[in-house]
Amino acid sequence: MPHTVRTHHMLRGAALLLASPLALAASFSGTVASGGKPVAGAMVTAIDAAQDQRDTVYTDAQGRYTLQADFKGPVTLRARAPYFKDDVRPLNLGDGSGAHELDFALTRHSVAAELSASLSASAQLTKLSFPNHDSRSAFISQCNYCHQVGNELTRAVKDESAWAQTMRRMEGYFALLTNKEAKDITTTLAKGFDGKPVAAVQQHPFDPVVARALVKEWVVGDGLSFIHDADVGEDEKLYGVDEGHDVIWELDRTTGKIDQHKLPDSDLPEGGVFAGVQLPIGVFTGKHGPHSMAQARDGRFWFTNALSSTIGSFDPVTKKIKLYDVGRTHLYPHTIRIDQDGIVWFTIVVSNEVGRFDPKTEKFTIVNLPKNGFWRGVTEYAFPYLLKIAAWFPKQNLQMGVSHHKWADLGREAFTFPYGIDVNPVDGSIWYAKLYAHKIGRIDAKTLKVTEWDTPLKGPRRLRFDAQGNLWIPAFDESGLMKFDTKTQRFETFKLPLLAHNEYEVPYALAVHPKTQQVWITSNMSDRMFRFDPKTQDFVSYAMPTRVTWLRDLVFTKDGGICSSSSNLPAYGIEGGRASFICLYPDGEQPQGVVPKAADAPAASIAAPVKVAKK
Repeated sequence: MPHTVRTHHMLRGAALLLASPLALAASFSGTVASGGKPVAGAMVTAIDAAQDQRDTVYTDAQGRYTLQADFKGPVTLRARAPYFKDDVRPLNLGDGSGAHELDFALTRHSVAAELSASLSASAQLTKLSFPNHDSRSAFISQCNYCHQVGNELTRAVKDESAWAQTMRRMEGYFALLTNKEAKDITTTLAKGFDGKPVAAVQQHPFDPVVARALVKEWVVGDGLSFIHDADVGEDEKLYGVDEGHDVIWELDRTTGKIDQHKLPDSDLPEGGVFAGVQLPIGVFTGKHGPHSMAQARDGRFWFTNALSSTIGSFDPVTKKIKLYDVGRTHLYPHTIRIDQDGIVWFTIVVSNEVGRFDPKTEKFTIVNLPKNGFWRGVTEYAFPYLLKIAAWFPKQNLQMGVSHHKWADLGREAFTFPYGIDVNPVDGSIWYAKLYAHKIGRIDAKTLKVTEWDTPLKGPRRLRFDAQGNLWIPAFDESGLMKFDTKTQRFETFKLPLLAHNEYEVPYALAVHPKTQQVWITSNMSDRMFRFDPKTQDFVSYAMPTRVTWLRDLVFTKDGGICSSSSNLPAYGIEGGRASFICLYPDGEQPQGVVPKAADAPAASIAAPVKVAKK
């Protein structure tokens, strides 16, 4: 079926525009079909001329869509659905007003290599056959840490010697592997990523709920930007910390205007306290490494600086930035949260600590966490000295030759890695997750007493509380979701919905919506975001329109958005080659008063909900 474009500037267009909250925006509507049958759950994306902004909606059961975009001049419209070729259409909007009707015709992939190339990283990884469970577990934990493996950039065909060089470089970036794990992974990648097509067995069932959603993306920086985390301010702007370039990015979602604010200089060398480590070349050019951020009631944002062992405050009104030194033996301040009394709490991953900072007195208190074994205690004591010596030899990775995670054959087990942190809204206690020790812990905010529990699934990462004091925890290593009832001290586990039985996900972070109490979860291997309803125990999957979408902390806006930074490392591995702020509006801004064309043919199911399976 040929595509059609019809532009109306009379009654139908007026109805669309008056019904819309964006009264002057261009409006698009039409259908997505294949062979005369509607394609349900297809994504229709409008891309502005500079390719700086992308707005996306999903088709309903009849393949219909309606999209508004505040763009002018030349734009690109793209229809995309699994197993189909993209249908891309240029259009000139002129002054940006008017209603445009555009029907898309999708053609199924008929060439195996082209179909394979269109599949997510999670599908590509099914080609990897590991020799044992331990090496596969190490690969999931360490090689998917900051980016997808299996996307176009990371599945290149290489021989074993070339993969060995890549592996060595990744270990220099702090992938904690034993020699055997590194060897097994190297061999597996060389054999598995052979350039041959992967079998396409993914299932994409359609959920009509998805058709209400809108996704907006604002491209930021360049191919080497690394916006680790984002937060939404009281002014409803999005702010993001660029860990590689020592920059705070500021996005006005209304105008699309983007500003950047440079952190103050430091007497530290490039790479900060980690100057001896060969951090990602070109990406990490700063000294501080701003990593995580949260806004206090007085309006200031507080953020951790992973590389300089400092935390900072940023006033979004005055743009003033001030830094506070934690102490250079406290290695890699990580995730940050603020309690009801305005006290700033943050994890310190390499040193196995939680930091407490009182903004009124500007005093730090360091909470030493349980060591969880002899060798982890050695790490806590020795690693600051090891990095100090390594810094005498910049970017030479001296620590790899002498660290006990190598010579004692420990790998990641040499570290506990306190990672995510949150505040219990019921009693004000502080809770954290130990990523490599597979534990969660509670700190009494007054006495600083620490209690820990083992988690039933491995890889607890960025956890969050609901309003009732239940702790929700993503299991990064096991494609799972955990709930911990802090009153009964009992766990409940859930499997995340996979696109195929032989795939896996790496849920990095989650957040609980303050009104609905539904849990939103990042997937990161299949370019999706999950919504979990604790009442029905159902998942809904939202496909993301940009390939290689790697999300971090999730935050909620007043206008219904669930927002994050898309920060695959490096950003040039993302489709389009740049990082972005991204917001999903599950009940998106769809125009009212328009009756789309009817379609009697059954839909070709594409989008995605999955009934939860308890583990």
